Amino acid sequence: MPDGLLNVGVGEDKTIVELAGLVAEVVGYEGPVQWDSTKPDGTPQKLMDVSRIREMGWSPQTKLPIGIKRTYEWFLKKGD
Repeated sequence: MPDGLLNVGVGEDKTIVELAGLVAEVVGYEGPVQWDSTKPDGTPQKLMDVSRIREMGWSPQTKLPIGIKRTYEWFLKKGD
């Protein structure tokens, strides 16, 4: 096992707008999304370097929309 932390991800970037749209779709939200343009945009890119974990033979098995859906379903069940 290598020293240090490993980034786990798919090596693809999503914008916050894309991510918000995906979450809205998964949870069935059809209303408007309001953005506060007076706040900073944050870092322009949030892409993680996943080369170390890929070199170890790991690759993602779950697509992001499915992972968000499964997490949302788990959250709903946990509230019972």
